[in-house]
Amino acid sequence: MILHIKIAGIIMMLLSLIHVGFPQYFKWKKEFKSITMINRQMMYMHTLFLALAIFLISILCIGYTTELVSTHIGKVISKGLFIFWTFRLLIQFIGYSPVLWKGKLFETFIHILFTAIWLYFSGLFFMAGFL
Repeated sequence: MILHIKIAGIIMMLLSLIHVGFPQYFKWKKEFKSITMINRQMMYMHTLFLALAIFLISILCIGYTTELVSTHIGKVISKGLFIFWTFRLLIQFIGYSPVLWKGKLFETFIHILFTAIWLYFSGLFFMAGFL
């Protein structure tokens, strides 16, 4: 369990750093020209804070692994992380249209990869928090 939480922390750290490239990869400068400044800035700020939150969770997983599985407060945090990642797993199916990935090799691969990651995180934090 300890090793898996550390691995999850490393994956989360990489995931948080990937967010830095979102504006360029998704061509936000071009795509967001037609929306209001508040909507454009909200996308940038929400992406920044999501990346920061995931980065901080990764630090927690890497630096405080034993506490997450063996203390009362750690188990409470693990339960919260279970809820967070389970909602992210559900959003993978109800928040994104299959039109975005079906029939597209790279996008289908990414969809399956991230589904597996969210499932891994959800199961891991379920075990850490509830067992």
